[in-house]
Amino acid sequence: MIIKNPKNHVFTSESVSEGHPDKVCDQISDAILDACLAQDPTSRVACETLATTNTVIIAGEITTKAIINIDSIVRAVIADIGYTEPGTGFDAESVKITNLIHTQSPDISQGVTASVNSFGAQGAGDQGMMFGYACNETEQLMPSPIMYSHMLLQKAAELRKSKAVDFLRPDSKSQVSVEYNEDNKPVRITNVVLSHQHSDKVSRSELEKYLIDNVIKPVLEPTGLLDENTEFFINPTGRFVIGGPDGDTGLTGRKIIVDTYGGMGRHGGGAFSGKDPSKVDRSATYMARFIAKNLVANKLCDRCEVELAYAIGRPEPVSILVETFGTSKYSRKELGDIVKNNFALTPSGIIESLDLLRPIYRANDNYGHFGKGNTPWEQIITLKK
Repeated sequence: MIIKNPKNHVFTSESVSEGHPDKVCDQISDAILDACLAQDPTSRVACETLATTNTVIIAGEITTKAIINIDSIVRAVIADIGYTEPGTGFDAESVKITNLIHTQSPDISQGVTASVNSFGAQGAGDQGMMFGYACNETEQLMPSPIMYSHMLLQKAAELRKSKAVDFLRPDSKSQVSVEYNEDNKPVRITNVVLSHQHSDKVSRSELEKYLIDNVIKPVLEPTGLLDENTEFFINPTGRFVIGGPDGDTGLTGRKIIVDTYGGMGRHGGGAFSGKDPSKVDRSATYMARFIAKNLVANKLCDRCEVELAYAIGRPEPVSILVETFGTSKYSRKELGDIVKNNFALTPSGIIESLDLLRPIYRANDNYGHFGKGNTPWEQIITLKK
């Protein structure tokens, strides 16, 4: 890795594909959530999934009027991802499914439900802090390293699913390292790592050439950040035939940095997938991104991190912090007032303003939860100052 200017720094982020074992679990958990919300928008869902060799275990707490077939949902998700080949250690038809779901604790329910808690309004489903982040270095107002990492895997998935190539399998990971100047602007990509599961009939040299020519260069050359010194590392171990849950056990919620900002910007620690929006781990993080993106989009700052913190059962956040890293002419108090005047921050207010009681979750949990223009938390509004 060559850095000519000693004042510059390099930041790296990774992404994983929809066939990665942890992402398989995220999608199963969110597909179960969607199935519940489709029939009963008041469903309370906290669904966890574990996947390993030809085995899926579903656990967690669900209280719903919906009638769903968990076995069918699990198999449909696995097939849609692309795990359909018998004898590969994990396929939709032969996978064994164990269902350990039970109902939500009444102790949690009484704090969340407006009709029974002491505040007379829907309370937060848990305590904790949630962060949102935005910056103006990409058109999606996302950090470059994570955005480009996602785009690489989206392109590979497009080629695989369109049958443009027959030797790519569902599991893959990417990593992009971006050099920033002293003004925190991207100046070049120093290296790219792309590991992709493949059939055993393709040679490493053929795979390497295909991924560089058909995935990396088409995605990254338009950024203008590749140069003659950019390094490409393709399947560094030399072989990636055994993959998915057969190669590595997957769990829901284990890719929270991939799901957010690739490590650029802080994270409160709560996972998203499998949780209905009464859980502020999910809904308040979406709102924090909505706030941060709109502060940047309205040109109130170039970079923004928003923290919201909640106490279980309490409707209003216990703290709000807006950090702009010296890129705004407004004070923290002024920005905080703008936030309070433009955004609903109670759990019910977040759910209503972002229209979250819908089956929209599985469709948005691959390649990051942020930076996609079709989600409600990515819309740009005009802020009242």
